[in-house]
Amino acid sequence: MDSIAELMVAPIIIFMVIVAPIWIVMHYRSQRKISQGLTEEEIAQLQTLARQGEQMRERIKTLESILDAEAPKWRER
Repeated sequence: MDSIAELMVAPIIIFMVIVAPIWIVMHYRSQRKISQGLTEEEIAQLQTLARQGEQMRERIKTLESILDAEAPKWRER
């Protein structure tokens, strides 16, 4: 039993000295970034995507109206 405990001491020490501090720093850095909200670039990207979505919705409505006029039963297929 003592040999198993001795074997586990080195990995635990390495974890506590190297991995745990890096893990904690990265965790709080990501938490701070989340709490800050969106950046100006991200807001601009969202606005661009919203405009593109609206344009796509209008195109789909136009295509559906054309299909309704030319092939009234296209929705049943």
